[in-house]
Amino acid sequence: MNLFTPLAQRGLSLRNRLAIAPMCQYSANEGVPDDWHLVHLGSRAVGGAGAVIAEATAVSAEGRISAGDVGLWNDAQLAAWQPITRFLTAQGAVAGVQLAHAGRKASVLPPWEGGHPLAADAGAWQTVAPSAVPFDAHWHVPRALDAAGIAKVIADFRAAAVRALEAGFQLVEVHAAHGYLLHQFMSPLSNHRTDAYGGSFENRTRLVREVVSAVREVWSEHLPLWLRVSATDWTDGGWDVEQSVQLARDVKPLGIDLIDVSSGGLIPHAKIPVSPGYQVPFASRIRHDADIATGAVGLITESTHAARIIDEGAADVVLIARESLRDPYFPRRAAQELGVSITAPVQYQRAW
Repeated sequence: MNLFTPLAQRGLSLRNRLAIAPMCQYSANEGVPDDWHLVHLGSRAVGGAGAVIAEATAVSAEGRISAGDVGLWNDAQLAAWQPITRFLTAQGAVAGVQLAHAGRKASVLPPWEGGHPLAADAGAWQTVAPSAVPFDAHWHVPRALDAAGIAKVIADFRAAAVRALEAGFQLVEVHAAHGYLLHQFMSPLSNHRTDAYGGSFENRTRLVREVVSAVREVWSEHLPLWLRVSATDWTDGGWDVEQSVQLARDVKPLGIDLIDVSSGGLIPHAKIPVSPGYQVPFASRIRHDADIATGAVGLITESTHAARIIDEGAADVVLIARESLRDPYFPRRAAQELGVSITAPVQYQRAW
C-alpha cells in the first residue's frame, strides 16, 4: 500500500504519505504556543501521521491573522516550541511548521467570534499588502508595502526560519496560499503595483521567489522546504493553475522540494465547486507538468480515497485537515481499514 511507504526528501524520511495540514488554533498568547498546541499537535503524532505541520506561524507581529496566532518572531516563542517539536519527533513524526504573513487579511477576530476585522478600540493593527486594496467591504485598508517594507518581510521570513531550525522543526512550509501576503502579491486581483513587484508574472512572483531563496539560505540543506499555493483564485483574471505550474518550475531550482496544493482564499465571494478531492487535479497537474513532488488536500476523508491519490500518482503526500480534527488517529484507522500494520506507541499496543 503506497500510502504507507516512506517518503524520502533530502536527508529526511517521512514514515508514510499522510501528513497533518496546518490548522490555525487561534489560541496563543503573544504568539507563544502552550499546552493546547502540545496536545493538539502531539495527539496527531501519536495518531501515526508521517508529518505534523504546525499552523500558520507568523513571521512578525503584524503578520498575524489574529491576536491568537502563534509566531516565531522572538526567542520566547522559539523556546515554547522546543518541547512540542521534541514530543512530535519522539513519536516518529516529522515536526513541520508553516511560516506565514497574513498581509491584508490580518487583524481579525478568531472564527468563533465572527472572524471580522478588529475595531480600533479592540486592538486592531495596521495591515499591509502589495496595494492599498482591502480584502472586502468594511475591512481595513492595508498600507501598500514600500521597498523597505518588502525587505522587512523577506528578513522576517529568514529570521523565522533560523528560529524554526533552533526550535527543532525538521520541515518548513512557506505559506503562499489562501489570500495571505505572498498570494496577494502573486494575483493580479490584489496586486496593482507598477514597480518590479507588479504587472508581469515574473514581477508578481518576485517576492515569493525572494522569500523562498532567503529561507533556503538559512534552512538546513539536509531538510526539506515546501511551498503552499492556491492553484486558482476561482475568479476570472486571477491566479490560475497555469501560473501555478510555472511558479513550481521556477521555485524548484531555488530549493523547494514539494508544492502543497490548495486553492482559493483571495476573493471573499468566489464560487468554488467544493466536493471530495476537488483540489487533487491541481496537485496532479503541477506534479506532472512541473516535475516536482506535490501534496493533495481538500475534503479527503476516506482511507481508500487517500490511498488512490498516491497509487494513481496524483500526489506524493496527502494532507489531512478537518478530518484529523474529527479523528486525530486517522492514519491508524486508515492503516487498519487498508490492511496495513503500523507501529503503535507501546502504551497503545494493547489496542492493536
